Amino acid sequence: MSEAEQSKKNPETIGRVVAVQGPVVDVKFDAIEHMPDMHDVVLTKTYDGRELTMLVAEHLEGNLARCVALSATLNLQRNAKAVATGESLHIPIGDELFGRIINVMGQPLDGKGPINTDRRVPIHKDVSKIEMNVSRLSGARPEIVETGIKIVDLLFPVVQGSKTGVIGGAGCGKTVLISELIHNIVEEHDGACVFAGIGERIREGNELYHEFREAGILDKVMMAFGQMDEPPGARFNVVQTGITLAEYLQSTGREVLLFMDNVFRFVQAGAEISTLLGRTPSETGYQPTLSSEVGDVHERIKGSISAFEAVYVPADDLTDPAVVAIFSYLDAVMVLSRERTQLGLYPGIDPLASSCSNLDAAIVGQRHFDLSQEVLRIFTKYDELRRIVAVIGIDELSKADRTLYERARKLQYFLTQPMFVAEAFTGRKGQYVRIGETLDSIEMIIDGRVDGRSEDDFYMIGKVEA
Repeated sequence: MSEAEQSKKNPETIGRVVAVQGPVVDVKFDAIEHMPDMHDVVLTKTYDGRELTMLVAEHLEGNLARCVALSATLNLQRNAKAVATGESLHIPIGDELFGRIINVMGQPLDGKGPINTDRRVPIHKDVSKIEMNVSRLSGARPEIVETGIKIVDLLFPVVQGSKTGVIGGAGCGKTVLISELIHNIVEEHDGACVFAGIGERIREGNELYHEFREAGILDKVMMAFGQMDEPPGARFNVVQTGITLAEYLQSTGREVLLFMDNVFRFVQAGAEISTLLGRTPSETGYQPTLSSEVGDVHERIKGSISAFEAVYVPADDLTDPAVVAIFSYLDAVMVLSRERTQLGLYPGIDPLASSCSNLDAAIVGQRHFDLSQEVLRIFTKYDELRRIVAVIGIDELSKADRTLYERARKLQYFLTQPMFVAEAFTGRKGQYVRIGETLDSIEMIIDGRVDGRSEDDFYMIGKVEA
């Protein structure tokens, strides 16, 4: 509905812009009963005729609605007319969104024309009113989703409906690992995928789109982007847009994969908005509403939606309050180590710093569980021996310790993997390794059946050939 139509229908919903502070806009209404509700859409126009969509974030004294703009507020004038639509932000849904890229407002970004669907749903929902059939879920057997990535399948098994975090500092390979997970899972499983790009580089979003197209999986993916160059309102709310798309797919009975890159940028956008709204930050500099904002997002990811979240770690500090707040909702935490990345061990997941609640004999089976625990035991001992070897050399170790040290290095090299999405950079063909093949190979290394081989033979390979 256009601004003119809205004003004719209900002229009392018209306010005027009285203040603009970056992406935060104050709109004054004549009477308190004309005030829009929280999260309602308020439309206005800039001096050059560009329509600006805003969401109500706060109610202030004097019939003021403090709004957060979803696009740039450049050329927005004082006393500009603002129309309260009386409804929250709605986006289009339907299978027509497969292979399309939308922004936070559901508008197409890919230049392929309008999205032809009449169905629209709000992106903001009251989490407490979402119903779940707990009795049905409690009796269900956990279903493992094979990723084809050896270290993930071995130590961080993905269960349908779980939340997995890929956590690391800048340049440690979070986006590459997330892209590989999308490639492998969407190609192998007959499910559907939603990718939410939250405050990340435009280049990465562009590359991802072309990779999906070349891999022939674009028709199974829906994408929502709120990139680094957009205002904090867009970066903050695009998470809800992505989850709304995932909820639609879930309602059709599909197995749904939700990828979010990067959840830290969502928190960061929330902190920017909070500061501009005039809230006093907490001692650590983050918004006082940090925990509730992270909780609201994660509580909506339920049922058959399996979530994979990239989480940037500022200054490699895993005790950062934003990272800790996200931690508490994750079933598996894969920590990407800068040291392993610098050694060329890709994916650079540190097995000893990471954890997974799905690594349980009742879920993965006794053999898988026993092998994973033995691998972790060997890596723990290797970490101790590594410091000793750096001082006295490998020749001074006892025969048993030297054997364990050498097997640990073979395991470490074996758990590297050439990735499909990195073929252009590495020159190595990507490998998809079944869980059974991974377990057989691990068993061969642990049992000493390949002790005679050089450790270089295990670097960047698929399975171990007998």
